[in-house]
Amino acid sequence: MPMRSFIAAAAFLLAAAPGLAQAPAARGAPAIYAQLCASCHGDEMQGGKARGFAPIAGRSLPDERELARIVREGIPASEMPAFADALSAGEIHALVVLIRETAAGSSARMPLRARPLPADVQHSAEHAYRIERLVGDLDVPWSLAFLPDGRMLFTERTGALFVVANENGRWGAPRPVAGVPDVWVRDEGGLLAVAPHPEFARNGWIYLTLSDPGPNDTGTTRVLRARLRDNALVEHETIFAAPADGYTAMGVNFGSRLVFDGDYLFFTFGERGEVGQAQDLARPNGKVHRVFHDGRIPPDNPFVDTPGAVASIWSYGHRNPQGLARNPVDGGLWETEHGPRGGDELNHVRRGRNYGWPVITYGMNYDGTPVSALTRKEGMEQPVMHWTPSIAVSPIHFYTGDAFPKWKNQLFVGALVQQELHRMVVEGDRVVRKEMLLKDLGRVRDVVTGPDGFLYVALELPGEPGWIVRLVPAERDQ
Repeated sequence: MPMRSFIAAAAFLLAAAPGLAQAPAARGAPAIYAQLCASCHGDEMQGGKARGFAPIAGRSLPDERELARIVREGIPASEMPAFADALSAGEIHALVVLIRETAAGSSARMPLRARPLPADVQHSAEHAYRIERLVGDLDVPWSLAFLPDGRMLFTERTGALFVVANENGRWGAPRPVAGVPDVWVRDEGGLLAVAPHPEFARNGWIYLTLSDPGPNDTGTTRVLRARLRDNALVEHETIFAAPADGYTAMGVNFGSRLVFDGDYLFFTFGERGEVGQAQDLARPNGKVHRVFHDGRIPPDNPFVDTPGAVASIWSYGHRNPQGLARNPVDGGLWETEHGPRGGDELNHVRRGRNYGWPVITYGMNYDGTPVSALTRKEGMEQPVMHWTPSIAVSPIHFYTGDAFPKWKNQLFVGALVQQELHRMVVEGDRVVRKEMLLKDLGRVRDVVTGPDGFLYVALELPGEPGWIVRLVPAERDQ
């Protein structure tokens, strides 16, 4: 079908109630669709008098701005009226998100179960590989890291830290590490990221992020370090703690990841469900932060001299940043964050920049009501990529090994709800190619390069114990 005709059909989706004179009170997109559109296009956009939006191979939608323009201005030749006076800008934006979700064939629902791991060789555009199980029976394995001697660390969100040794090519049983601080295990909160200091062999420092228990059953993100000695954490030191009035009973949007870069440590802090605080420089919520390894504030941080600002802030306007990685080629800092319903983002993070949440977003609230009518605004950064429907984008990692030479320095992006692992070729601040490697094998919680050059992946399996697996070259067995 010609694109012009398809745009007209897309626009006519919203034409069931011409002559509306006043904008109604704010409603969710499903309610708007049911009232204005379902009589022509079917209760579930399956089609009727007018075309539906069920997925059809080879068909694509206009982008968000074009769809929104059509709704606002209408197309008289197709009997599509202008809805600028009937719907608010936010309602139009939410309706566009709903259309795009439906056209993509997804309502962002998590599969009930993961598929079994394939036993045969898998093929990508660059390499053939197998998937090997390493460690199982895990409860939400959240973060992976390797020590210089080849041992692997991993966290479970329920509050446990484990170390696993590799002896003569065989992985032993995980050993729990003692001395882990108390964590506030609530919904998304618990023990989160783990990372060894770049000079761990000399100083023994292990860095953790966690949801810190506060008064009256509250919590928020905290960053600390401790030395790993005789399989226990000792000499605990706080690297970053939120102010006491920042603790909340909300169990969502903690962040958080850790990245070392020379003398500096970057970490992410989610907006904790306190919508709007990501724009408040007096709050740590919804920010990427930069400190020295011991928690001191670098004097060249962008808001050091801003009255009332949290001095550790590096960038702001983030919602729930659960991925952070440094490009080994040019040193660029990359971040992923969960949008609301729609609007997951991949960002190239720069000093002092504002990434927009919640003033601009490509998503809407979970109940279908609008967050904002804006997707762009002067002075606010656009994402490198965004996903609508949401995939629940989570960890990111630049591959640095030699086992897969054609993947060297490429970006790997995991997803929770859609259970995916993507490979992306990055040039500067652009993604120029991408490919899906894993699908429906589990919620991807972390991905890292091992000292053997293999790619290690932490999988949370819906309704059953999780796994740590690795991708190994298929020719290794030949």
